[in-house]
Amino acid sequence: MSSNKLHKLLFVVCAGLICSIVLASGHTKKTDQPIMPVPRDISEEAQAWYENLRPRPATPPDIQNPKVLAFTRKFMSGIYLANVEKLGIDYELEPVDADGVDAYWIRVGQQLDGKVLIYFHGGGQILGSAKTNLATALRVTTSSGIPVITVEYRLAPEHPFPAGLNDGLTVYRWLLDNGYAPEDIGIFGASAGGNLALTMPLLARDEGLPQPAALVLLSPSVDRTHTGDTHTTMVGLDPILGPPTAEVYAIDHPPDHPLISPIYADLTGLPPTLIQVGTRERLLSDSVRLTRRARLAGVDVTLDVWDGMWHVWQDNPTIPEAGLATREIGKFFRRHLNVN
Repeated sequence: MSSNKLHKLLFVVCAGLICSIVLASGHTKKTDQPIMPVPRDISEEAQAWYENLRPRPATPPDIQNPKVLAFTRKFMSGIYLANVEKLGIDYELEPVDADGVDAYWIRVGQQLDGKVLIYFHGGGQILGSAKTNLATALRVTTSSGIPVITVEYRLAPEHPFPAGLNDGLTVYRWLLDNGYAPEDIGIFGASAGGNLALTMPLLARDEGLPQPAALVLLSPSVDRTHTGDTHTTMVGLDPILGPPTAEVYAIDHPPDHPLISPIYADLTGLPPTLIQVGTRERLLSDSVRLTRRARLAGVDVTLDVWDGMWHVWQDNPTIPEAGLATREIGKFFRRHLNVN
C-alpha cells in the first residue's frame, strides 16, 4: 500500500473511532467547545473527562471495509488493555474450551468455589475480545469474589446473528454439564454484550434449560430498530454513541426479531435483573422501555439510572463512578447467588 493510501485509511479509521476512544481512555485533546454542558453533580474526574472531549466525527467508520475493520479491532484492543493496566489489578486468564467455544476464566486472588458469572463484552457485536475487554469484569469479580468466565463469542460481519448468541448458550450449557447449578450462575454484559446477556437466557428458556440466578445489563443495546425516544433526543449529544453504523449483525433477519431486539421479546420467567444506564446516552430509552416490559412480564427488575454518566462508564479506569457501579453489581450478584 502506498504512503498516501495508508495515511488516508488511517485518517478514516481514526476519525470514526474518536467516540470509542473517548469511552476507552477518557483522555483526548481539549477543545474550546465541548459537545455538551458538563454536569456538575458528578466527580471531578468525570467532569474532566467531559471537558477533554473532542467533537464527534460526522460519519462512522466504514466497518464493511475489511481493512478498516481489522485496523479498528487491533487499535481498540490496545485501548481496552490500557484500561486494564490502569486499574492495577493483578489477574490471570485461564483459557478453556467450552464445547468448542473459546472462553477464559479470570483469576483474581481468592475466589468462591461453586459460583460463576458469565461475562459478554461490548463492542457493537463487531469489536472487542474476551481477552481485552476486561476492565468491568475485573472490577466485578474483585468486588463479588465470584469467578468470571468471559466468552470469546463470534463477531459480525464474519459471523452474523445468531452465531454469537449460540456461542453464549454453548458456554451456559457447558457450565451446567460440568456441575454448576443454575442458581449458582449469574450473567452480565455491557452494550452489545448486554444484548447477549439478555437474549441468551431467553434462548435457554425457549430450549427448556433452567434460568440463571441473576442478570446484570450495563447500557444494553436491546432495540435494533432504534425507535426509543432518546434515539432522537440524544442525537449529537451522546458523547460516545453516534448514529447507528451499517447493519452487519442482523443482515438476514428483521431488526425487531425478539432475539436481536429483545425489547420485543416475551420476557416471562427471567431471573432478577439489574439494569445500569446513564442519562447522557442514546440507549437510555432502551433501558427504560425494557424495564417497563420486564415488570409487566413479572420480572423482578431494578433500573439504576446514573446522572451525568455516559455509555458503559463502568469501563473507565479513572472515574469513581465506575468503581461505585461495579461494587453495586458485585453486591447484587452476591445477594442473588446466596453468597454470605
